[in-house]
Amino acid sequence: MSSHLRTPRGRPSRRAVLGAAAGGIAAAALPGGAPRAAASSWRLRWSPSPAVDGLRAFETIEDDRADSHPSGQPHIRVDGDAYRFDMHMADRDTSTDRQRQEVTGMRDPAGGPHLEWKSGETWRVTYSMCIPASLKATSTFTHVMQMKQPGTGTLPIIVQSLRRYGGAQTIELKVFEPNILVERADLEPLQDRWIDVDFQLAIGDGTSGSVRWIIQNGGETVIDAAKTGVDTFLADRVRPKWGIYRSLGDSSGSLQDCHMLLANLRAYQLTEP
Repeated sequence: MSSHLRTPRGRPSRRAVLGAAAGGIAAAALPGGAPRAAASSWRLRWSPSPAVDGLRAFETIEDDRADSHPSGQPHIRVDGDAYRFDMHMADRDTSTDRQRQEVTGMRDPAGGPHLEWKSGETWRVTYSMCIPASLKATSTFTHVMQMKQPGTGTLPIIVQSLRRYGGAQTIELKVFEPNILVERADLEPLQDRWIDVDFQLAIGDGTSGSVRWIIQNGGETVIDAAKTGVDTFLADRVRPKWGIYRSLGDSSGSLQDCHMLLANLRAYQLTEP
């Protein structure tokens, strides 16, 4: 395991993330915050082990798609009990004004069929994330999670991003169109430590979708925010993406070699009685 996982600020903890998910089973809280009937529950659909399942846990791997930096490959790999995403200044995506090292979707069992998120369904993903100080917020886009329709040329639906405002580094979640902010928080207190993310999505067209985003730092809730009445569906299905996807147009001098770690990935689907 990398030394980055053994900092004084702790190892990835299952307690906060999985505890939140288990607590949600009893109340079946929706992204909008209103409880469903007690008979509804979160059904665990995906719980990969990096050491056992490796990258077969994901639907696709977008590791240096342009083959721009062979000596840096693999940029996406297993690191102990976490998934690691490396980004180097030499890396380029197929669109050369940006960089991308991402995984998409989820397979259960590993290497088997991919899970499909459809309109009218409600899904929840929980995970632990370590954002080192080297992975900085930028004046242009740096996304660390996206919700998208599969296929080339489609816009994101939801983006979790590291963005600068007035020089300050923030982490934020937005409904991409029409640029609706769910919430943002200071990034620097959350770096170089394991934080827990709980993301919930009711998939719906027009105004029938909703989203809830929770971040915990050492058991303390930093963000618990929701938006209802938003469009969370384009066509076909929704597919999550994780990794580092950033523009090279940053004007703050924040771009440098960096990495990100993810652990304890879980996906739940809200089931009806």
